[in-house]
Amino acid sequence: MSAVIEPAVGGTGMAVDDREADVCAWLVARGRLKDSDLGRARRLHEESAEGTLTTLMARLGLVSERDLAEAWAELLQVPLLSARDAPELPPADLDLSLRFLKQQHVVPVQDDVHGLALIVADPADPYPLQAVELAAGRPVALRVGLRSEIDGLIERYYGTGRSAMGTIVENLDGSAAEEDDVEHLRDLASEAPVIRLVNLILQRAVEQRASDVHIEPFENRLKVRYRIDGVLHEVEAPPSSSTAAVISRVKIMARLNIAERRLPQDGRIQLRVQGKELDLRVSTVPTSFGESVVMRILDRESVVFDFESLGFTDSFKQRFVDVLEKPHGILLVTGPTGSGKTTTLYTALSQINTNDVKIITVEDPVEYQLEGINQIQVKPQIGLDFSGALRSIMRQDPDVIMIGEMRDLETCRIAIQSALTGHLVLSTLHTNSAAGGITRLLDMGVEDYLLGSTINGILAQRLVRRLDPETAIAYEALPEVIAQFELEKYTDERPIRLWKPGSSAANPSGYRGRRAIMEFLTMSDPLRRLVMQRANEGEIERQARAEGMRTMYEDGIAKAVAGITTLEEVLRVTQEG
Repeated sequence: MSAVIEPAVGGTGMAVDDREADVCAWLVARGRLKDSDLGRARRLHEESAEGTLTTLMARLGLVSERDLAEAWAELLQVPLLSARDAPELPPADLDLSLRFLKQQHVVPVQDDVHGLALIVADPADPYPLQAVELAAGRPVALRVGLRSEIDGLIERYYGTGRSAMGTIVENLDGSAAEEDDVEHLRDLASEAPVIRLVNLILQRAVEQRASDVHIEPFENRLKVRYRIDGVLHEVEAPPSSSTAAVISRVKIMARLNIAERRLPQDGRIQLRVQGKELDLRVSTVPTSFGESVVMRILDRESVVFDFESLGFTDSFKQRFVDVLEKPHGILLVTGPTGSGKTTTLYTALSQINTNDVKIITVEDPVEYQLEGINQIQVKPQIGLDFSGALRSIMRQDPDVIMIGEMRDLETCRIAIQSALTGHLVLSTLHTNSAAGGITRLLDMGVEDYLLGSTINGILAQRLVRRLDPETAIAYEALPEVIAQFELEKYTDERPIRLWKPGSSAANPSGYRGRRAIMEFLTMSDPLRRLVMQRANEGEIERQARAEGMRTMYEDGIAKAVAGITTLEEVLRVTQEG
Protein backbone atom coordinates (compact mmCIF):
# COMPACT_ATOMS: atom_id res chain seq x y z
CA MET A 1 0.00 0.00 0.00
CA SER A 2 1.21 3.52 -0.74
CA ALA A 3 2.64 5.28 2.24
CA VAL A 4 1.89 8.87 1.23
CA ILE A 5 -0.70 10.37 3.60
CA GLU A 6 -2.24 13.77 3.15
CA PRO A 7 -2.46 15.98 6.24
CA ALA A 8 -6.05 15.11 7.12
CA VAL A 9 -6.66 12.03 5.02
CA GLY A 10 -5.36 8.46 5.34
CA GLY A 11 -3.81 6.36 2.61
CA THR A 12 -7.17 4.67 2.09
CA GLY A 13 -8.83 7.99 1.32
CA MET A 14 -10.56 8.06 4.71
CA ALA A 15 -10.22 10.93 7.16
CA VAL A 16 -7.95 10.11 10.08
CA ASP A 17 -10.86 10.31 12.56
CA ASP A 18 -12.84 7.85 10.42
CA ARG A 19 -9.94 5.39 10.42
CA GLU A 20 -9.61 5.62 14.18
CA ALA A 21 -13.34 5.04 14.53
CA ASP A 22 -13.02 1.91 12.35
CA VAL A 23 -10.11 0.65 14.49
CA CYS A 24 -12.16 1.18 17.65
CA ALA A 25 -15.15 -0.61 16.09
CA TRP A 26 -12.87 -3.52 15.07
CA LEU A 27 -11.52 -3.84 18.62
CA VAL A 28 -14.98 -3.69 20.22
CA ALA A 29 -16.45 -6.22 17.76
CA ARG A 30 -13.74 -8.75 18.61
CA GLY A 31 -13.97 -8.26 22.36
CA ARG A 32 -10.56 -6.62 22.60
CA LEU A 33 -12.01 -3.33 23.94
CA LYS A 34 -14.99 -2.59 26.16
CA ASP A 35 -17.59 -0.03 25.09
CA SER A 36 -17.33 1.62 28.51
CA ASP A 37 -13.53 1.93 28.19
CA LEU A 38 -13.87 3.41 24.70
CA GLY A 39 -16.31 6.02 26.03
CA ARG A 40 -13.94 6.90 28.87
CA ALA A 41 -10.99 7.23 26.47
CA ARG A 42 -12.99 9.50 24.15
CA ARG A 43 -13.92 11.82 27.02
CA LEU A 44 -10.30 12.01 28.18
CA HIS A 45 -9.09 12.59 24.62
CA GLU A 46 -11.54 15.46 24.14
CA GLU A 47 -10.37 17.04 27.40
CA SER A 48 -6.64 16.71 26.68
CA ALA A 49 -6.75 17.20 22.87
CA GLU A 50 -3.25 15.71 22.70
CA GLY A 51 -2.11 12.88 20.44
CA THR A 52 -4.50 10.38 18.91
CA LEU A 53 -7.30 8.43 20.54
CA THR A 54 -5.72 5.02 19.85
CA THR A 55 -2.40 6.09 21.39
CA LEU A 56 -4.24 7.30 24.49
CA MET A 57 -6.07 3.97 24.80
CA ALA A 58 -2.78 2.06 24.65
CA ARG A 59 -1.16 4.39 27.18
CA LEU A 60 -4.06 3.94 29.60
CA GLY A 61 -3.81 0.17 29.26
CA LEU A 62 -7.35 -0.11 27.87
CA VAL A 63 -6.14 -2.10 24.88
CA SER A 64 -2.99 -4.10 24.23
CA GLU A 65 -0.31 -2.95 21.80
CA ARG A 66 -0.65 -6.17 19.78
CA ASP A 67 -4.44 -5.88 19.45
CA LEU A 68 -4.07 -2.27 18.31
CA ALA A 69 -1.35 -3.17 15.78
CA GLU A 70 -3.41 -6.08 14.40
CA ALA A 71 -6.43 -3.81 13.99
CA TRP A 72 -4.46 -1.15 12.06
CA ALA A 73 -2.72 -3.77 9.89
CA GLU A 74 -6.00 -5.43 8.91
CA LEU A 75 -7.95 -2.25 8.27
CA LEU A 76 -5.17 -0.55 6.28
CA GLN A 77 -4.19 -3.80 4.53
CA VAL A 78 -0.52 -3.30 5.38
CA PRO A 79 1.92 -5.83 6.91
CA LEU A 80 2.42 -6.11 10.67
CA LEU A 81 6.21 -6.20 11.02
CA SER A 82 7.79 -7.78 14.09
CA ALA A 83 11.15 -6.52 15.40
CA ARG A 84 12.59 -10.02 15.04
CA ASP A 85 11.88 -9.89 11.29
CA ALA A 86 13.56 -6.49 10.83
CA PRO A 87 17.02 -6.35 9.17
CA GLU A 88 20.06 -6.45 11.44
CA LEU A 89 21.22 -2.98 10.34
CA PRO A 90 19.30 0.29 9.73
CA PRO A 91 19.16 1.91 6.27
CA ALA A 92 22.67 3.21 5.59
CA ASP A 93 21.74 6.25 3.49
CA LEU A 94 19.26 7.84 5.88
CA ASP A 95 20.13 10.42 8.52
CA LEU A 96 17.30 10.99 11.01
CA SER A 97 17.25 12.58 14.44
CA LEU A 98 17.22 9.99 17.25
CA ARG A 99 15.03 12.35 19.26
CA PHE A 100 12.48 12.44 16.41
CA LEU A 101 12.34 8.62 16.19
CA LYS A 102 11.90 8.23 19.95
CA GLN A 103 9.25 10.95 20.22
CA GLN A 104 7.21 9.63 17.28
CA HIS A 105 7.80 5.90 17.99
CA VAL A 106 8.76 5.16 14.38
CA VAL A 107 11.76 3.39 12.88
CA PRO A 108 12.86 3.14 9.21
CA VAL A 109 13.97 -0.27 7.89
CA GLN A 110 15.33 -1.43 4.57
CA ASP A 111 12.59 -3.39 2.79
CA ASP A 112 13.78 -5.63 -0.05
CA VAL A 113 10.50 -5.31 -1.93
CA HIS A 114 9.60 -1.65 -1.50
CA GLY A 115 12.99 -0.09 -0.82
CA LEU A 116 12.45 1.98 2.31
CA ALA A 117 9.75 1.14 4.85
CA LEU A 118 8.72 2.88 8.06
CA ILE A 119 7.37 0.90 11.01
CA VAL A 120 4.91 3.05 12.93
CA ALA A 121 2.97 2.42 16.12
CA ASP A 122 0.24 4.95 15.36
CA PRO A 123 -0.81 5.14 11.67
CA ALA A 124 -3.49 7.69 12.66
CA ASP A 125 -0.78 10.38 12.79
CA PRO A 126 0.37 11.32 9.25
CA TYR A 127 3.24 13.60 10.33
CA PRO A 128 6.07 11.02 10.88
CA LEU A 129 5.51 9.39 7.48
CA GLN A 130 5.56 12.73 5.68
CA ALA A 131 8.70 13.83 7.55
CA VAL A 132 10.62 10.64 6.69
CA GLU A 133 9.55 10.84 3.02
CA LEU A 134 10.81 14.42 2.93
CA ALA A 135 14.13 13.49 4.57
CA ALA A 136 14.62 10.43 2.34
CA GLY A 137 13.54 12.18 -0.85
CA ARG A 138 11.57 9.16 -1.98
CA PRO A 139 8.30 7.29 -1.22
CA VAL A 140 8.21 5.23 1.95
CA ALA A 141 6.12 2.08 2.48
CA LEU A 142 3.99 1.95 5.63
CA ARG A 143 4.40 -0.90 8.10
CA VAL A 144 2.64 -1.35 11.44
CA GLY A 145 4.47 -2.44 14.59
CA LEU A 146 4.18 -2.67 18.36
CA ARG A 147 5.27 0.47 20.17
CA SER A 148 7.51 -1.43 22.63
CA GLU A 149 9.16 -3.37 19.78
CA ILE A 150 9.72 -0.16 17.80
CA ASP A 151 11.39 1.48 20.82
CA GLY A 152 13.60 -1.61 21.21
CA LEU A 153 14.54 -1.50 17.53
CA ILE A 154 15.46 2.20 17.77
CA GLU A 155 17.73 1.34 20.69
CA ARG A 156 19.25 -1.54 18.71
CA TYR A 157 19.86 0.56 15.59
CA TYR A 158 20.85 3.93 17.00
CA GLY A 159 21.39 3.59 20.76
CA THR A 160 23.63 1.46 22.95
CA GLY A 161 21.73 -1.72 22.17
CA ARG A 162 19.96 -1.82 25.53
CA SER A 163 16.55 -3.43 25.69
CA ALA A 164 13.58 -1.83 27.49
CA MET A 165 14.46 -3.93 30.52
CA GLY A 166 18.12 -2.90 30.26
CA THR A 167 17.14 0.76 30.32
CA ILE A 168 15.11 0.24 33.50
CA VAL A 169 17.86 -1.82 35.15
CA GLU A 170 20.32 1.01 34.54
CA ASN A 171 18.37 3.12 37.05
CA LEU A 172 18.11 0.41 39.71
CA ASP A 173 19.65 0.91 43.13
CA GLY A 174 22.75 -1.27 42.90
CA SER A 175 23.01 -1.88 46.64
CA ALA A 176 21.89 -5.37 47.59
CA ALA A 177 19.59 -5.64 50.58
CA GLU A 178 20.68 -7.83 53.46
CA GLU A 179 18.56 -10.91 54.04
CA ASP A 180 17.20 -9.59 57.32
CA ASP A 181 16.93 -5.92 56.33
CA VAL A 182 13.18 -5.93 55.70
CA GLU A 183 12.79 -2.14 55.63
CA HIS A 184 15.53 -1.73 53.02
CA LEU A 185 13.87 -4.47 50.95
CA ARG A 186 10.52 -2.73 51.23
CA ASP A 187 12.09 0.57 50.14
CA LEU A 188 13.80 -1.10 47.16
CA ALA A 189 10.59 -2.83 46.09
CA SER A 190 8.70 0.47 46.21
CA GLU A 191 11.12 2.37 43.96
CA ALA A 192 9.93 3.32 40.48
CA PRO A 193 12.52 1.21 38.52
CA VAL A 194 11.56 -2.00 40.37
CA ILE A 195 7.84 -1.29 39.90
CA ARG A 196 8.43 -0.69 36.16
CA LEU A 197 10.54 -3.86 35.97
CA VAL A 198 7.81 -6.10 37.43
CA ASN A 199 5.16 -4.35 35.33
CA LEU A 200 7.26 -5.01 32.21
CA ILE A 201 7.57 -8.72 33.07
CA LEU A 202 3.77 -8.97 33.49
CA GLN A 203 3.05 -6.86 30.40
CA ARG A 204 5.24 -9.08 28.21
CA ALA A 205 3.59 -12.18 29.69
CA VAL A 206 0.15 -10.89 28.67
CA GLU A 207 1.40 -9.84 25.23
CA GLN A 208 2.72 -13.37 24.64
CA ARG A 209 -0.47 -15.04 25.96
CA ALA A 210 1.39 -16.74 28.82
CA SER A 211 -0.59 -18.73 31.38
CA ASP A 212 2.17 -18.74 34.02
CA VAL A 213 5.16 -16.57 34.92
CA HIS A 214 8.09 -18.27 36.68
CA ILE A 215 10.65 -16.10 38.49
CA GLU A 216 13.46 -18.36 39.70
CA PRO A 217 16.65 -17.30 41.54
CA PHE A 218 19.88 -19.23 40.97
CA GLU A 219 23.40 -18.72 42.28
CA ASN A 220 24.56 -16.21 39.67
CA ARG A 221 21.39 -15.18 37.85
CA LEU A 222 17.67 -14.66 38.00
CA LYS A 223 15.68 -16.68 35.47
CA VAL A 224 12.28 -15.62 34.08
CA ARG A 225 10.20 -18.09 32.10
CA TYR A 226 6.71 -17.91 30.55
CA ARG A 227 4.48 -20.91 29.94
CA ILE A 228 2.86 -20.29 26.55
CA ASP A 229 0.35 -22.84 25.25
CA GLY A 230 1.66 -25.32 27.80
CA VAL A 231 5.38 -24.98 26.93
CA LEU A 232 7.95 -23.05 29.00
CA HIS A 233 10.04 -20.38 27.25
CA GLU A 234 12.93 -18.53 28.86
CA VAL A 235 12.80 -14.75 28.34
CA GLU A 236 14.91 -11.71 29.18
CA ALA A 237 15.40 -11.40 32.94
CA PRO A 238 16.68 -8.69 35.33
CA PRO A 239 20.21 -9.07 36.77
CA SER A 240 20.73 -11.28 39.83
CA SER A 241 21.48 -8.18 41.93
CA SER A 242 17.80 -7.22 41.62
CA THR A 243 16.47 -10.61 42.78
CA ALA A 244 15.49 -9.56 46.30
CA ALA A 245 13.81 -6.34 45.12
CA VAL A 246 11.85 -8.00 42.28
CA ILE A 247 10.56 -10.87 44.43
CA SER A 248 9.72 -8.48 47.28
CA ARG A 249 7.77 -6.31 44.85
CA VAL A 250 5.68 -9.31 43.73
CA LYS A 251 5.07 -10.30 47.38
CA ILE A 252 3.97 -6.75 48.27
CA MET A 253 1.53 -6.76 45.31
CA ALA A 254 0.14 -10.14 46.52
CA ARG A 255 -0.07 -8.87 50.14
CA LEU A 256 2.37 -11.52 51.36
CA ASN A 257 4.80 -11.24 54.27
CA ILE A 258 8.12 -10.14 52.76
CA ALA A 259 9.96 -10.93 56.01
CA GLU A 260 8.96 -14.61 55.82
CA ARG A 261 11.33 -16.43 53.47
CA ARG A 262 11.46 -19.86 55.10
CA LEU A 263 7.88 -21.00 54.40
CA PRO A 264 5.78 -21.24 51.20
CA GLN A 265 3.15 -18.53 50.79
CA ASP A 266 0.12 -18.11 48.53
CA GLY A 267 -1.53 -14.89 47.50
CA ARG A 268 -3.51 -13.15 44.81
CA ILE A 269 -3.01 -10.03 42.69
CA GLN A 270 -5.80 -8.29 40.81
CA LEU A 271 -4.67 -5.77 38.23
CA ARG A 272 -5.28 -4.43 34.75
CA VAL A 273 -2.64 -5.02 32.07
CA GLN A 274 -2.92 -4.24 28.37
CA GLY A 275 -6.68 -3.66 28.60
CA LYS A 276 -7.34 -6.96 30.39
CA GLU A 277 -8.70 -7.53 33.89
CA LEU A 278 -6.34 -10.14 35.29
CA ASP A 279 -6.37 -12.28 38.42
CA LEU A 280 -2.90 -13.62 39.32
CA ARG A 281 -2.52 -16.52 41.72
CA VAL A 282 0.89 -16.14 43.35
CA SER A 283 2.86 -18.97 44.93
CA THR A 284 6.27 -18.63 46.60
CA VAL A 285 8.50 -21.46 47.83
CA PRO A 286 11.96 -21.21 49.46
CA THR A 287 14.83 -22.61 47.36
CA SER A 288 18.61 -22.79 47.81
CA PHE A 289 19.21 -19.30 46.40
CA GLY A 290 16.06 -17.45 47.44
CA GLU A 291 12.34 -17.65 46.88
CA SER A 292 10.96 -19.05 43.63
CA VAL A 293 7.77 -17.29 42.51
CA VAL A 294 5.13 -18.62 40.13
CA MET A 295 2.20 -16.46 39.01
CA ARG A 296 -0.75 -18.20 37.33
CA ILE A 297 -2.49 -15.68 35.05
CA LEU A 298 -6.28 -15.99 34.92
CA ASP A 299 -7.80 -13.80 32.23
CA ARG A 300 -11.42 -13.61 33.35
CA GLU A 301 -12.55 -11.82 30.18
CA SER A 302 -11.14 -14.20 27.58
CA VAL A 303 -12.24 -17.53 29.09
CA VAL A 304 -15.17 -19.05 27.20
CA PHE A 305 -17.21 -21.82 28.82
CA ASP A 306 -18.14 -23.55 25.61
CA PHE A 307 -17.82 -27.28 24.85
CA GLU A 308 -16.85 -26.80 21.18
CA SER A 309 -14.02 -24.38 22.00
CA LEU A 310 -12.68 -26.87 24.57
CA GLY A 311 -12.37 -29.59 21.94
CA PHE A 312 -15.61 -31.58 22.34
CA THR A 313 -16.83 -33.10 19.07
CA ASP A 314 -20.61 -33.30 18.51
CA SER A 315 -20.97 -37.00 19.34
CA PHE A 316 -18.62 -36.71 22.32
CA LYS A 317 -20.48 -33.68 23.67
CA GLN A 318 -23.82 -35.47 23.44
CA ARG A 319 -22.56 -38.44 25.47
CA PHE A 320 -21.09 -36.13 28.08
CA VAL A 321 -24.24 -33.99 28.38
CA ASP A 322 -26.41 -37.13 28.70
CA VAL A 323 -24.41 -38.17 31.77
CA LEU A 324 -24.29 -34.58 33.07
CA GLU A 325 -28.09 -34.32 33.01
CA LYS A 326 -28.64 -37.38 35.20
CA PRO A 327 -30.29 -36.30 38.49
CA HIS A 328 -27.74 -37.95 40.80
CA GLY A 329 -24.40 -39.73 40.78
CA ILE A 330 -20.75 -38.71 40.35
CA LEU A 331 -19.09 -37.29 37.25
CA LEU A 332 -15.29 -37.05 37.45
CA VAL A 333 -12.77 -35.17 35.30
CA THR A 334 -9.20 -36.49 35.55
CA GLY A 335 -5.79 -35.42 34.30
CA PRO A 336 -2.52 -33.92 35.52
CA THR A 337 -2.14 -30.36 36.82
CA GLY A 338 -2.77 -27.79 34.09
CA SER A 339 -4.79 -30.09 31.82
CA GLY A 340 -7.92 -27.92 31.86
CA LYS A 341 -9.99 -29.99 34.32
CA THR A 342 -11.42 -26.97 36.16
CA THR A 343 -12.40 -25.21 32.92
CA THR A 344 -14.25 -28.36 31.79
CA LEU A 345 -16.10 -28.50 35.13
CA TYR A 346 -17.05 -24.80 34.89
CA THR A 347 -18.34 -25.40 31.37
CA ALA A 348 -20.40 -28.34 32.64
CA LEU A 349 -21.82 -26.19 35.46
CA SER A 350 -22.70 -23.42 32.97
CA GLN A 351 -24.64 -26.01 30.93
CA ILE A 352 -26.88 -27.01 33.87
CA ASN A 353 -27.02 -23.63 35.65
CA THR A 354 -30.74 -22.76 35.45
CA ASN A 355 -33.11 -21.01 37.86
CA ASP A 356 -34.58 -24.31 39.11
CA VAL A 357 -31.18 -25.83 40.04
CA LYS A 358 -29.19 -24.89 43.15
CA ILE A 359 -25.44 -25.36 42.64
CA ILE A 360 -22.80 -25.06 45.36
CA THR A 361 -19.06 -25.44 44.74
CA VAL A 362 -16.17 -26.00 47.17
CA GLU A 363 -12.90 -24.90 45.55
CA ASP A 364 -9.27 -24.13 46.30
CA PRO A 365 -9.02 -21.53 44.92
CA VAL A 366 -12.16 -20.11 43.27
CA GLU A 367 -10.73 -19.45 39.79
CA TYR A 368 -13.70 -17.82 38.04
CA GLN A 369 -16.86 -16.24 39.42
CA LEU A 370 -19.99 -17.83 37.95
CA GLU A 371 -23.29 -15.95 38.06
CA GLY A 372 -26.01 -17.79 40.01
CA ILE A 373 -23.66 -20.35 41.61
CA ASN A 374 -22.68 -20.36 45.30
CA GLN A 375 -18.89 -20.74 45.39
CA ILE A 376 -16.98 -21.50 48.60
CA GLN A 377 -13.25 -20.90 48.97
CA VAL A 378 -11.64 -23.40 51.36
CA LYS A 379 -9.37 -21.95 54.06
CA PRO A 380 -7.44 -24.77 55.76
CA GLN A 381 -5.68 -22.31 58.08
CA ILE A 382 -8.99 -21.63 59.88
CA GLY A 383 -10.24 -25.19 59.67
CA LEU A 384 -12.43 -24.83 56.57
CA ASP A 385 -11.24 -27.75 54.43
CA PHE A 386 -13.04 -29.73 51.69
CA SER A 387 -14.63 -32.27 54.02
CA GLY A 388 -15.69 -29.65 56.57
CA ALA A 389 -17.25 -27.43 53.90
CA LEU A 390 -19.03 -30.41 52.32
CA ARG A 391 -20.64 -31.45 55.60
CA SER A 392 -22.02 -27.92 56.00
CA ILE A 393 -23.35 -27.45 52.48
CA MET A 394 -25.42 -30.62 52.68
CA ARG A 395 -27.72 -28.60 54.98
CA GLN A 396 -28.01 -25.93 52.25
CA ASP A 397 -30.26 -28.18 50.13
CA PRO A 398 -28.18 -28.16 46.90
CA ASP A 399 -29.10 -30.07 43.72
CA VAL A 400 -25.56 -30.07 42.31
CA ILE A 401 -22.26 -30.05 44.22
CA MET A 402 -18.89 -29.36 42.63
CA ILE A 403 -15.80 -30.34 44.62
CA GLY A 404 -12.53 -28.82 43.42
CA GLU A 405 -10.59 -32.04 44.00
CA MET A 406 -11.05 -35.45 45.65
CA ARG A 407 -7.99 -35.18 47.89
CA ASP A 408 -8.64 -37.65 50.71
CA LEU A 409 -10.81 -40.58 51.73
CA GLU A 410 -13.11 -38.48 53.92
CA THR A 411 -13.90 -36.10 51.04
CA CYS A 412 -14.55 -39.09 48.75
CA ARG A 413 -16.93 -40.69 51.24
CA ILE A 414 -18.94 -37.50 51.74
CA ALA A 415 -19.16 -37.08 47.95
CA ILE A 416 -20.38 -40.67 47.54
CA GLN A 417 -22.91 -40.23 50.35
CA SER A 418 -24.15 -37.06 48.61
CA ALA A 419 -24.57 -38.97 45.34
CA LEU A 420 -26.45 -41.76 47.10
CA THR A 421 -28.89 -39.26 48.64
CA GLY A 422 -29.95 -37.79 45.31
CA HIS A 423 -27.33 -35.17 44.46
CA LEU A 424 -25.24 -34.76 41.31
CA VAL A 425 -21.57 -34.46 42.30
CA LEU A 426 -18.83 -33.15 39.98
CA SER A 427 -15.17 -33.33 40.92
CA THR A 428 -11.60 -33.84 39.68
CA LEU A 429 -8.86 -36.41 40.26
CA HIS A 430 -5.16 -36.50 39.38
CA THR A 431 -4.89 -39.64 37.23
CA ASN A 432 -3.53 -40.31 33.77
CA SER A 433 -6.56 -42.06 32.27
CA ALA A 434 -10.30 -42.52 32.78
CA ALA A 435 -9.90 -46.13 33.90
CA GLY A 436 -7.16 -44.98 36.29
CA GLY A 437 -9.75 -42.85 38.10
CA ILE A 438 -11.54 -45.98 39.34
CA THR A 439 -8.37 -47.72 40.51
CA ARG A 440 -7.19 -44.51 42.24
CA LEU A 441 -10.42 -44.31 44.28
CA LEU A 442 -10.14 -48.00 45.18
CA ASP A 443 -6.52 -47.45 46.28
CA MET A 444 -7.66 -44.52 48.45
CA GLY A 445 -9.92 -46.92 50.36
CA VAL A 446 -13.34 -46.30 48.78
CA GLU A 447 -15.52 -49.44 48.88
CA ASP A 448 -15.98 -51.08 45.47
CA TYR A 449 -19.75 -51.52 45.81
CA LEU A 450 -20.15 -47.78 46.50
CA LEU A 451 -18.09 -46.84 43.43
CA GLY A 452 -20.10 -49.11 41.15
CA SER A 453 -23.40 -47.63 42.29
CA THR A 454 -22.44 -43.93 42.23
CA ILE A 455 -19.97 -43.27 39.37
CA ASN A 456 -21.82 -42.23 36.18
CA GLY A 457 -18.83 -41.27 34.05
CA ILE A 458 -15.13 -40.38 34.11
CA LEU A 459 -13.63 -37.94 31.60
CA ALA A 460 -9.82 -37.90 31.19
CA GLN A 461 -8.15 -35.11 29.23
CA ARG A 462 -4.89 -33.44 28.19
CA LEU A 463 -4.25 -30.18 26.38
CA VAL A 464 -2.47 -29.99 23.02
CA ARG A 465 -1.40 -26.82 21.23
CA ARG A 466 -3.86 -25.76 18.54
CA LEU A 467 -2.55 -24.88 15.09
CA ASP A 468 -3.13 -21.29 14.01
CA PRO A 469 -5.64 -21.85 11.17
CA GLU A 470 -4.32 -18.80 9.29
CA THR A 471 -0.79 -20.16 8.92
CA ALA A 472 -1.12 -23.97 9.25
CA ILE A 473 0.46 -25.90 6.35
CA ALA A 474 -1.02 -29.17 5.05
CA TYR A 475 1.18 -31.95 3.68
CA GLU A 476 0.58 -35.46 2.39
CA ALA A 477 1.32 -38.13 5.04
CA LEU A 478 4.03 -40.67 4.19
CA PRO A 479 2.87 -44.29 3.69
CA GLU A 480 5.00 -45.39 6.65
CA VAL A 481 3.31 -42.82 8.93
CA ILE A 482 -0.15 -43.84 7.67
CA ALA A 483 0.62 -47.48 8.46
CA GLN A 484 2.24 -46.79 11.84
CA PHE A 485 -0.60 -44.67 13.19
CA GLU A 486 -3.43 -46.37 11.21
CA LEU A 487 -4.56 -43.00 9.86
CA GLU A 488 -7.08 -44.61 7.47
CA LYS A 489 -9.37 -45.19 10.48
CA TYR A 490 -9.72 -41.47 11.14
CA THR A 491 -10.63 -39.98 7.75
CA ASP A 492 -12.26 -40.86 4.44
CA GLU A 493 -10.22 -38.26 2.56
CA ARG A 494 -7.60 -39.42 0.09
CA PRO A 495 -4.77 -38.61 -0.01
CA ILE A 496 -4.49 -38.45 3.78
CA ARG A 497 -3.07 -35.13 4.92
CA LEU A 498 -1.42 -34.02 8.15
CA TRP A 499 -0.60 -30.46 9.22
CA LYS A 500 2.37 -28.55 10.54
CA PRO A 501 2.67 -25.04 12.01
CA GLY A 502 3.38 -22.13 9.71
CA SER A 503 4.77 -18.82 10.89
CA SER A 504 3.91 -15.14 10.74
CA ALA A 505 5.19 -11.92 12.27
CA ALA A 506 2.21 -11.84 14.63
CA ASN A 507 2.57 -15.49 15.61
CA PRO A 508 6.04 -17.00 15.02
CA SER A 509 5.26 -20.32 16.77
CA GLY A 510 2.39 -21.22 14.43
CA TYR A 511 0.23 -22.27 17.39
CA ARG A 512 -2.59 -20.30 19.01
CA GLY A 513 -4.32 -21.55 22.12
CA ARG A 514 -4.93 -25.13 23.15
CA ARG A 515 -7.55 -27.84 22.68
CA ALA A 516 -8.37 -30.84 24.82
CA ILE A 517 -7.91 -34.42 23.68
CA MET A 518 -10.05 -36.70 25.82
CA GLU A 519 -11.55 -40.06 26.58
CA PHE A 520 -14.89 -40.64 28.33
CA LEU A 521 -15.71 -43.78 30.28
CA THR A 522 -19.42 -44.22 30.98
CA MET A 523 -20.34 -46.78 33.62
CA SER A 524 -22.14 -49.91 32.40
CA ASP A 525 -23.16 -53.20 34.07
CA PRO A 526 -20.09 -55.09 32.75
CA LEU A 527 -17.84 -52.29 34.06
CA ARG A 528 -19.61 -52.33 37.44
CA ARG A 529 -18.91 -56.07 37.69
CA LEU A 530 -15.23 -55.42 36.97
CA VAL A 531 -15.15 -52.73 39.68
CA MET A 532 -16.72 -55.18 42.17
CA GLN A 533 -14.01 -57.71 41.21
CA ARG A 534 -11.35 -54.99 41.77
CA ALA A 535 -10.05 -55.44 38.23
CA ASN A 536 -6.90 -53.58 37.27
CA GLU A 537 -6.75 -50.45 35.09
CA GLY A 538 -5.93 -52.39 31.91
CA GLU A 539 -8.94 -54.70 32.23
CA ILE A 540 -11.31 -51.80 32.87
CA GLU A 541 -9.93 -49.88 29.86
CA ARG A 542 -10.25 -52.91 27.56
CA GLN A 543 -13.91 -53.34 28.53
CA ALA A 544 -14.61 -49.61 28.06
CA ARG A 545 -12.99 -49.69 24.59
CA ALA A 546 -15.06 -52.75 23.70
CA GLU A 547 -18.13 -50.67 24.57
CA GLY A 548 -17.02 -47.87 22.22
CA MET A 549 -14.74 -45.61 24.26
CA ARG A 550 -12.15 -43.77 22.15
CA THR A 551 -8.88 -43.24 24.01
CA MET A 552 -7.14 -39.88 24.37
CA TYR A 553 -4.45 -41.06 21.99
CA GLU A 554 -7.06 -41.97 19.33
CA ASP A 555 -8.91 -38.69 19.88
CA GLY A 556 -5.61 -36.85 19.43
CA ILE A 557 -4.80 -38.68 16.17
CA ALA A 558 -8.29 -37.80 14.87
CA LYS A 559 -7.70 -34.12 15.72
CA ALA A 560 -4.27 -34.22 14.04
CA VAL A 561 -5.83 -35.58 10.83
CA ALA A 562 -8.54 -32.89 11.07
CA GLY A 563 -5.89 -30.14 11.13
CA ILE A 564 -6.62 -29.00 14.70
CA THR A 565 -3.16 -29.95 15.98
CA THR A 566 -0.03 -31.78 14.84
CA LEU A 567 0.87 -35.44 15.17
CA GLU A 568 3.99 -34.41 17.10
CA GLU A 569 1.86 -32.54 19.68
CA VAL A 570 -0.34 -35.59 20.25
CA LEU A 571 2.70 -37.82 20.75
CA ARG A 572 4.32 -35.26 23.08
CA VAL A 573 1.27 -35.17 25.33
CA THR A 574 0.20 -38.82 25.27
CA GLN A 575 3.73 -40.31 25.09
CA GLU A 576 2.46 -43.15 22.97
CA GLY A 577 3.31 -44.42 19.55
